[in-house]
Amino acid sequence: MEVELKLLVDAKFKEALLQRLLLAAPATNRRQELGLTDTYFDTPELWLRNHEAGLRVRHVGDGWRQTLKVGGKVTSGLHQRQEWECDVAGPAVELARLRKVVDDKKVRRDMLASAALEKRMAPVFTTELKRTVWEMHLPAGDHIECAFDEGAIECGRQKVAINELELELKSGDPIHLFDFALTLQKDLPLRLGNRSKADRGYALLPSNSPAAVKATSVALSNAMNAEQAFQAIACNCIMHMQANDANVATVPEDVESLHQMRVGMRRLRSALSMFKSLLHLPEELQQELDWLAKELGDTRDWDVLAGSTLPGLAKDVPAALHIDGIQQAAADRALEHHAAAAAAVSSARYTHLMLSLTRWILAMGWREDTATLAISCKLLAEPVMEFAHKTLKRDQQRLRTCARKLRTATPEARHRIRIAAKKTRYAAEFFDSLFAPKKVRPFVKALTGLQDELGLLNDASVADRLLHEMSAGQPQLEAKAGYVRGFLAARVQQDGKAIIKRWKQFAPMSLPR
Repeated sequence: MEVELKLLVDAKFKEALLQRLLLAAPATNRRQELGLTDTYFDTPELWLRNHEAGLRVRHVGDGWRQTLKVGGKVTSGLHQRQEWECDVAGPAVELARLRKVVDDKKVRRDMLASAALEKRMAPVFTTELKRTVWEMHLPAGDHIECAFDEGAIECGRQKVAINELELELKSGDPIHLFDFALTLQKDLPLRLGNRSKADRGYALLPSNSPAAVKATSVALSNAMNAEQAFQAIACNCIMHMQANDANVATVPEDVESLHQMRVGMRRLRSALSMFKSLLHLPEELQQELDWLAKELGDTRDWDVLAGSTLPGLAKDVPAALHIDGIQQAAADRALEHHAAAAAAVSSARYTHLMLSLTRWILAMGWREDTATLAISCKLLAEPVMEFAHKTLKRDQQRLRTCARKLRTATPEARHRIRIAAKKTRYAAEFFDSLFAPKKVRPFVKALTGLQDELGLLNDASVADRLLHEMSAGQPQLEAKAGYVRGFLAARVQQDGKAIIKRWKQFAPMSLPR
């Protein structure tokens, strides 16, 4: 199993980074500089990529070596995956040799068993790198290999620069890689490297341009306790966020990636709330999460107004009103907020937050709170199934209480119902793998429908606030914005019936068992 932390840095900081590394942890050998040429292979239909694998042949010195990397997970730049390699005769893959060294039966059977596969393999993209490499021991005694790579990935006419630091753990505790990275990040503008070189190479293919990534299921088992479940859930939420952060930082018009990153953030905050009787996030991290949530949330609000709410109204309002000026003003505000969100996600502040938060989760930082540890230890050790049942029961009771006067609820009350429905839905999705699919899926589907209807009303409420903000002091917009706000208020009154219908679909449903 390969374990390494990837950090990105601008090329102009290379020497400063190398000096800082040697000050933080002296090298145990001299630096070596290597020229590496890697060619990545796959079939025309991307067989390996579709199996979450990457296969390269590296030319280094006078020899050739093929390496297969499979699966794994990436959390705040920490890559953990299976890896096998062996020498080959020349610049082409030799699957027969590879099958001899792959000791995972499932990988051999599902990915390498076909005798015809090798004939269909062809180069997909290449990397040309200059690698500076040396070994060191961290202050805690961990043995790591440092490698600074600079060069480029090329795929046809497409080319992307590479400037990244890899800290590969040879022996020791992965947590100490985060400590080391946080030490370096105090002085240098490092960013998280959440995508491997293979990921970045495949992204250059026309059919594989990066797209928004939705949440994946959390893999829990009955053998887990509540503490282990929290770790799995929280890491899943962080991976959801980080699967979208590169697009948020570099593609201003990518509305969906920002939306998915915000959903990941909301799921994480919901998980922290769900486990608050067992553990508490340090105040410093909470403040930083609040900062990021506001950056993403404000941008998403303007996206919804400009891309959904106003276009949806355009076909219903009188043509003479000409609300296109309002639509353009809202679109301009959305772009301004996207630029701010991109700057936030590209910042050292974001990197520090993600490194610190992930370290806290993996190292079980809540156990450092000695004042509450004695009380929470028993709760943390509770079987996950018991915790799941208690949580879902509590959340459903809270939702039912909030919804008692749904027909006459004020906008504020409906907002509380929406939040309660969202928390109940997230809890059901987090614990999905513990229950039979036929039990949990209808429950989640009904909650999703209720949440969506309530969300439309919330969008109207947010739109009212944004329109007021946007038109204040703008005489050319005030009258039209006022009309649109009134139109939205009237529609909210009409849409109440749909919420009642959704509630009737959910209310009789029993908890998953």
